[in-house]
Amino acid sequence: MTTALPLLYRVHGREVETYDTVTLTLEPMDGSLPASAPGQFTMLTAFGIGEVPISISGTAAPDGRLAQTLRAVGAVTRALYHATPGSVVGLRGPYGVGWDLSAARGRDVVIVAGGIGIAPVWPVLQAVLAHRRVHRRVTVLIGARTPRDIVFGAEIAELRERSDVHVDITVDQASNEWLGRTGVVTTLLADAPIDPELTDAYVCGPEVMMRFTADALLRLGVPAGRIQLTLERNMRCGGGLCGHCQLGPYLICRDGPVVTYDRTADLLTVREL
Repeated sequence: MTTALPLLYRVHGREVETYDTVTLTLEPMDGSLPASAPGQFTMLTAFGIGEVPISISGTAAPDGRLAQTLRAVGAVTRALYHATPGSVVGLRGPYGVGWDLSAARGRDVVIVAGGIGIAPVWPVLQAVLAHRRVHRRVTVLIGARTPRDIVFGAEIAELRERSDVHVDITVDQASNEWLGRTGVVTTLLADAPIDPELTDAYVCGPEVMMRFTADALLRLGVPAGRIQLTLERNMRCGGGLCGHCQLGPYLICRDGPVVTYDRTADLLTVREL
């Protein structure tokens, strides 16, 4: 059961991912949130400023700690970006529908992430690797604006050392030091080991990136119902009461944020939405 009022959490750790992105490890002070599923989010409060929906990027530890990765783009997230160990924040949740991992048992897993979108999909990868034997091939495709914008750089470097995971990275704009691939993340699909009939795809990033990625997967033969993506809207209440996050017939905080592409493909082409 989710919490209606924020619980107090203390910043236990702060890991700077990029110049504008940080991962906060939060530990409960007066009771912890219920266990979350990969893909769910919390409403994270910077007291005196406001609250924002942030995906859970690290599964809860036995002591109730969890990780949340955020980018400083507004007043609340800027305050949270600068939170130091010992600072107190508020959490309520968890909210929403998470990733369906059971669908991928015995199948290929393709994870496509763009920018900060790697944070909501990171728990999928953690869960898949924790039960590696129940899946076939695992492919992780990552896109970023520039090399400076790559989140979880150290973890990705370790991932690339594994022989049982295919990892590829591209950036939109390369620096002089960048030796990797350049271009949008959909260009990585051409070289990815994908068996369309046996693939479950998990996609997260800017909305236009997700739409183009989903369409590219469709052209490869992956069924729309096997393509999951996570949507972002102006969430306020987290429980489907205020209507701020409505997308057509759906309230994203309640019916999402994770949805299959067959349910939302037409809605994502409507400019007003």
